[in-house]
Amino acid sequence: MEQLTVDELAVRVGLPGSTIRMYQTKGVLHPPRRQGRVAYYDASHLERLTLVQRLQSRGFSLPAIAELVRAREKGASVAAVLGVGEAEGPDDWVRIKVRDISRLVPLGDVRPRVLRRAVQLGLVRWRHGWPHVRRWALEAGNRLAALSVPSDDVLDKFANLRTATDAIAADFVEVFERRLWPQLADNADQDDQLDRMRALLVELTYTAETVVIGTLRESIREAAEEFARRHQLLPSDDFQPAWVEEPVPIAERLIETEEDEIPDEPTIQRFLDRGDDHDEPVG
Repeated sequence: MEQLTVDELAVRVGLPGSTIRMYQTKGVLHPPRRQGRVAYYDASHLERLTLVQRLQSRGFSLPAIAELVRAREKGASVAAVLGVGEAEGPDDWVRIKVRDISRLVPLGDVRPRVLRRAVQLGLVRWRHGWPHVRRWALEAGNRLAALSVPSDDVLDKFANLRTATDAIAADFVEVFERRLWPQLADNADQDDQLDRMRALLVELTYTAETVVIGTLRESIREAAEEFARRHQLLPSDDFQPAWVEEPVPIAERLIETEEDEIPDEPTIQRFLDRGDDHDEPVG
Protein backbone atom coordinates (compact mmCIF):
# COMPACT_ATOMS: atom_id res chain seq x y z
CA MET A 1 0.00 0.00 0.00
CA GLU A 2 1.33 3.41 -0.97
CA GLN A 3 2.52 5.49 1.98
CA LEU A 4 2.54 9.28 1.88
CA THR A 5 3.80 11.89 4.27
CA VAL A 6 1.50 14.80 5.07
CA ASP A 7 3.39 17.01 2.59
CA GLU A 8 3.10 14.40 -0.16
CA LEU A 9 -0.60 13.96 0.59
CA ALA A 10 -1.09 17.74 0.52
CA VAL A 11 0.45 17.95 -2.96
CA ARG A 12 -1.67 15.01 -4.16
CA VAL A 13 -5.00 16.57 -3.10
CA GLY A 14 -4.07 20.23 -3.57
CA LEU A 15 -4.54 21.25 0.05
CA PRO A 16 -2.21 22.81 2.62
CA GLY A 17 -0.83 20.42 5.21
CA SER A 18 -2.43 22.57 7.91
CA THR A 19 -5.87 21.93 6.37
CA ILE A 20 -5.29 18.18 6.45
CA ARG A 21 -4.35 18.37 10.14
CA MET A 22 -7.41 20.52 10.78
CA TYR A 23 -9.60 17.88 9.12
CA GLN A 24 -8.20 15.33 11.56
CA THR A 25 -9.03 17.63 14.46
CA LYS A 26 -12.57 18.12 13.16
CA GLY A 27 -13.08 14.38 12.84
CA VAL A 28 -13.56 14.20 9.08
CA LEU A 29 -10.20 12.49 8.43
CA HIS A 30 -9.02 9.41 10.31
CA PRO A 31 -5.54 9.46 11.92
CA PRO A 32 -2.48 8.35 9.95
CA ARG A 33 -0.33 5.35 10.79
CA ARG A 34 2.81 6.34 12.65
CA GLN A 35 6.30 4.93 12.37
CA GLY A 36 8.32 6.60 15.03
CA ARG A 37 7.87 10.34 14.59
CA VAL A 38 6.69 10.11 10.98
CA ALA A 39 2.98 9.94 10.08
CA TYR A 40 2.07 8.01 6.97
CA TYR A 41 -1.14 8.33 4.98
CA ASP A 42 -2.52 5.88 2.43
CA ALA A 43 -5.19 5.44 -0.23
CA SER A 44 -7.99 5.52 2.35
CA HIS A 45 -6.96 9.08 3.30
CA LEU A 46 -6.92 10.10 -0.36
CA GLU A 47 -10.42 8.70 -0.80
CA ARG A 48 -11.70 10.43 2.34
CA LEU A 49 -10.27 13.80 1.35
CA THR A 50 -11.83 13.46 -2.10
CA LEU A 51 -15.17 12.80 -0.41
CA VAL A 52 -14.74 15.81 1.89
CA GLN A 53 -13.97 18.09 -1.05
CA ARG A 54 -16.96 16.77 -2.98
CA LEU A 55 -19.33 17.30 -0.05
CA GLN A 56 -17.93 20.76 0.63
CA SER A 57 -18.56 21.68 -3.00
CA ARG A 58 -22.17 20.68 -2.39
CA GLY A 59 -22.34 23.04 0.56
CA PHE A 60 -21.94 20.56 3.43
CA SER A 61 -20.22 22.02 6.46
CA LEU A 62 -17.35 20.23 8.22
CA PRO A 63 -19.55 19.37 11.26
CA ALA A 64 -22.12 17.84 8.89
CA ILE A 65 -19.42 15.88 7.07
CA ALA A 66 -18.00 14.68 10.39
CA GLU A 67 -21.48 13.51 11.43
CA LEU A 68 -21.87 11.57 8.20
CA VAL A 69 -18.44 10.00 8.55
CA ARG A 70 -18.86 9.03 12.21
CA ALA A 71 -22.27 7.50 11.58
CA ARG A 72 -20.98 5.52 8.62
CA GLU A 73 -17.96 4.25 10.55
CA LYS A 74 -20.36 2.97 13.24
CA GLY A 75 -22.27 1.02 10.62
CA ALA A 76 -25.29 3.32 10.39
CA SER A 77 -27.22 3.28 7.15
CA VAL A 78 -27.69 6.33 4.97
CA ALA A 79 -31.38 6.28 5.91
CA ALA A 80 -30.51 6.47 9.60
CA VAL A 81 -28.14 9.39 9.07
CA LEU A 82 -30.67 11.29 6.99
CA GLY A 83 -33.52 10.60 9.40
CA VAL A 84 -35.70 8.48 7.11
CA GLY A 85 -35.29 5.09 8.75
CA GLU A 86 -33.72 2.97 11.46
CA ALA A 87 -35.50 4.93 14.19
CA GLU A 88 -37.11 3.46 17.28
CA GLY A 89 -40.58 2.24 16.44
CA PRO A 90 -42.01 -0.02 13.74
CA ASP A 91 -38.77 0.12 11.72
CA ASP A 92 -36.60 -0.93 14.66
CA TRP A 93 -34.82 -4.30 14.45
CA VAL A 94 -35.53 -6.64 17.37
CA ARG A 95 -33.97 -9.98 18.24
CA ILE A 96 -36.35 -12.93 18.21
CA LYS A 97 -36.17 -16.31 19.95
CA VAL A 98 -37.56 -19.72 19.07
CA ARG A 99 -40.85 -19.00 20.84
CA ASP A 100 -41.22 -15.84 18.76
CA ILE A 101 -40.65 -17.81 15.55
CA SER A 102 -43.28 -20.35 16.58
CA ARG A 103 -45.74 -17.45 16.90
CA LEU A 104 -44.70 -15.98 13.55
CA VAL A 105 -45.50 -19.09 11.49
CA PRO A 106 -48.38 -21.56 11.64
CA LEU A 107 -47.99 -24.68 13.77
CA GLY A 108 -45.74 -27.26 12.12
CA ASP A 109 -44.38 -24.72 9.64
CA VAL A 110 -41.20 -23.89 11.56
CA ARG A 111 -38.57 -25.26 9.19
CA PRO A 112 -34.98 -24.19 8.52
CA ARG A 113 -35.81 -23.77 4.83
CA VAL A 114 -38.55 -21.25 5.61
CA LEU A 115 -36.38 -19.20 7.97
CA ARG A 116 -33.43 -19.29 5.56
CA ARG A 117 -35.58 -17.99 2.73
CA ALA A 118 -36.81 -15.19 4.98
CA VAL A 119 -33.16 -14.27 5.58
CA GLN A 120 -32.41 -14.35 1.84
CA LEU A 121 -35.37 -12.04 1.17
CA GLY A 122 -34.12 -9.56 3.78
CA LEU A 123 -37.21 -10.05 5.94
CA VAL A 124 -34.98 -11.55 8.66
CA ARG A 125 -31.39 -10.62 9.46
CA TRP A 126 -29.04 -13.06 11.13
CA ARG A 127 -26.50 -11.30 13.36
CA HIS A 128 -24.17 -12.83 15.96
CA GLY A 129 -26.06 -16.12 15.95
CA TRP A 130 -29.51 -14.55 16.43
CA PRO A 131 -32.32 -13.80 13.97
CA HIS A 132 -33.67 -10.23 13.97
CA VAL A 133 -36.81 -8.79 12.37
CA ARG A 134 -38.41 -5.38 12.07
CA ARG A 135 -41.11 -4.64 14.61
CA TRP A 136 -43.69 -4.16 11.84
CA ALA A 137 -42.77 -7.58 10.40
CA LEU A 138 -43.12 -9.16 13.84
CA GLU A 139 -46.59 -7.69 14.24
CA ALA A 140 -47.67 -8.60 10.70
CA GLY A 141 -46.28 -12.12 11.11
CA ASN A 142 -48.23 -12.65 14.30
CA ARG A 143 -51.45 -11.56 12.57
CA LEU A 144 -50.89 -13.79 9.54
CA ALA A 145 -49.99 -16.76 11.75
CA ALA A 146 -53.22 -16.25 13.69
CA LEU A 147 -55.06 -16.53 10.35
CA SER A 148 -53.11 -19.75 9.56
CA VAL A 149 -51.69 -18.34 6.33
CA PRO A 150 -48.90 -20.74 5.21
CA SER A 151 -45.38 -19.33 5.47
CA ASP A 152 -44.55 -20.08 1.84
CA ASP A 153 -47.52 -17.95 0.74
CA VAL A 154 -46.41 -15.12 3.02
CA LEU A 155 -42.85 -15.21 1.68
CA ASP A 156 -44.04 -15.40 -1.94
CA LYS A 157 -46.22 -12.33 -1.48
CA PHE A 158 -43.48 -10.47 0.40
CA ALA A 159 -41.05 -11.13 -2.46
CA ASN A 160 -43.58 -9.73 -4.96
CA LEU A 161 -44.31 -6.76 -2.70
CA ARG A 162 -40.62 -5.98 -2.25
CA THR A 163 -40.12 -5.94 -6.01
CA ALA A 164 -42.99 -3.47 -6.33
CA THR A 165 -41.81 -1.23 -3.46
CA ASP A 166 -38.24 -1.23 -4.83
CA ALA A 167 -39.61 0.15 -8.09
CA ILE A 168 -41.70 2.76 -6.24
CA ALA A 169 -38.71 3.82 -4.15
CA ALA A 170 -36.55 4.12 -7.28
CA ASP A 171 -39.19 6.37 -8.85
CA PHE A 172 -39.26 8.72 -5.84
CA VAL A 173 -35.46 8.80 -5.59
CA GLU A 174 -35.36 9.68 -9.29
CA VAL A 175 -37.68 12.61 -8.56
CA PHE A 176 -35.42 13.67 -5.68
CA GLU A 177 -32.30 13.46 -7.84
CA ARG A 178 -33.84 15.24 -10.81
CA ARG A 179 -35.87 17.94 -9.03
CA LEU A 180 -34.66 18.43 -5.45
CA TRP A 181 -30.95 17.57 -5.52
CA PRO A 182 -30.19 20.45 -7.94
CA GLN A 183 -31.73 22.82 -5.39
CA LEU A 184 -28.99 21.82 -2.96
CA ALA A 185 -26.35 22.37 -5.61
CA ASP A 186 -27.77 25.83 -6.36
CA ASN A 187 -27.36 26.75 -2.69
CA ALA A 188 -23.91 25.29 -2.18
CA ASP A 189 -22.75 28.40 -0.35
CA GLN A 190 -24.97 27.53 2.61
CA ASP A 191 -23.63 25.50 5.52
CA ASP A 192 -26.80 23.65 6.49
CA GLN A 193 -26.94 21.25 3.56
CA LEU A 194 -27.22 18.11 5.69
CA ASP A 195 -30.22 19.51 7.55
CA ARG A 196 -31.79 20.71 4.29
CA MET A 197 -31.20 17.32 2.69
CA ARG A 198 -32.77 15.61 5.71
CA ALA A 199 -35.80 17.89 5.53
CA LEU A 200 -36.29 17.27 1.80
CA LEU A 201 -35.95 13.50 2.12
CA VAL A 202 -38.22 13.29 5.15
CA GLU A 203 -40.88 15.30 3.33
CA LEU A 204 -40.52 13.19 0.20
CA THR A 205 -40.65 9.96 2.23
CA TYR A 206 -43.78 11.05 4.07
CA THR A 207 -45.42 11.99 0.76
CA ALA A 208 -44.42 8.67 -0.80
CA GLU A 209 -45.82 6.72 2.16
CA THR A 210 -49.08 8.67 1.99
CA VAL A 211 -49.45 8.08 -1.75
CA VAL A 212 -48.55 4.38 -1.53
CA ILE A 213 -50.89 3.68 1.40
CA GLY A 214 -53.76 5.61 -0.20
CA THR A 215 -53.25 3.89 -3.57
CA LEU A 216 -53.00 0.48 -1.89
CA ARG A 217 -56.28 1.04 -0.05
CA GLU A 218 -57.96 2.06 -3.30
CA SER A 219 -56.59 -1.06 -5.01
CA ILE A 220 -57.81 -3.27 -2.15
CA ARG A 221 -61.28 -1.72 -2.33
CA GLU A 222 -61.46 -2.43 -6.06
CA ALA A 223 -60.08 -5.95 -5.61
CA ALA A 224 -62.68 -6.61 -2.89
CA GLU A 225 -65.43 -5.45 -5.24
CA GLU A 226 -64.19 -7.81 -7.93
CA PHE A 227 -63.95 -10.67 -5.42
CA ALA A 228 -67.52 -10.01 -4.31
CA ARG A 229 -68.77 -10.02 -7.91
CA ARG A 230 -67.02 -13.32 -8.70
CA HIS A 231 -68.63 -14.97 -5.69
CA GLN A 232 -72.04 -13.30 -6.19
CA LEU A 233 -71.95 -11.49 -2.87
CA LEU A 234 -73.41 -8.23 -4.18
CA PRO A 235 -77.03 -7.07 -4.57
CA SER A 236 -78.46 -6.65 -8.05
CA ASP A 237 -77.31 -3.74 -10.20
CA ASP A 238 -80.52 -1.76 -9.60
CA PHE A 239 -79.96 -1.74 -5.83
CA GLN A 240 -79.57 1.72 -4.32
CA PRO A 241 -78.60 2.26 -0.67
CA ALA A 242 -80.91 4.35 1.52
CA TRP A 243 -78.45 7.19 1.87
CA VAL A 244 -78.46 7.94 -1.88
CA GLU A 245 -81.45 10.26 -1.44
CA GLU A 246 -79.87 12.11 1.48
CA PRO A 247 -78.19 15.53 1.04
CA VAL A 248 -74.56 15.22 0.04
CA PRO A 249 -72.33 15.95 3.11
CA ILE A 250 -69.04 17.84 3.09
CA ALA A 251 -67.12 14.68 2.19
CA GLU A 252 -69.08 13.59 -0.89
CA ARG A 253 -70.38 10.04 -1.01
CA LEU A 254 -69.68 8.56 -4.41
CA ILE A 255 -71.96 5.69 -5.39
CA GLU A 256 -69.63 2.80 -6.11
CA THR A 257 -72.15 1.10 -8.43
CA GLU A 258 -72.03 3.97 -10.91
CA GLU A 259 -69.46 4.04 -13.67
CA ASP A 260 -66.87 6.79 -13.36
CA GLU A 261 -67.01 9.38 -16.11
CA ILE A 262 -63.94 10.16 -18.20
CA PRO A 263 -64.54 13.68 -19.53
CA ASP A 264 -62.96 15.00 -22.69
CA GLU A 265 -60.50 17.87 -22.45
CA PRO A 266 -62.96 20.61 -23.56
CA THR A 267 -65.30 19.61 -20.72
CA ILE A 268 -62.44 19.83 -18.24
CA GLN A 269 -61.42 23.21 -19.63
CA ARG A 270 -65.00 24.51 -19.22
CA PHE A 271 -64.94 23.33 -15.60
CA LEU A 272 -61.65 25.14 -14.98
CA ASP A 273 -62.77 28.34 -16.75
CA ARG A 274 -66.07 28.50 -14.87
CA GLY A 275 -64.47 28.63 -11.42
CA ASP A 276 -66.20 27.82 -8.15
CA ASP A 277 -69.18 30.21 -8.37
CA HIS A 278 -71.55 27.58 -9.80
CA ASP A 279 -73.07 24.50 -8.18
CA GLU A 280 -74.32 22.85 -11.36
CA PRO A 281 -72.29 20.05 -12.90
CA VAL A 282 -70.48 20.70 -16.16
CA GLY A 283 -72.21 18.97 -19.07
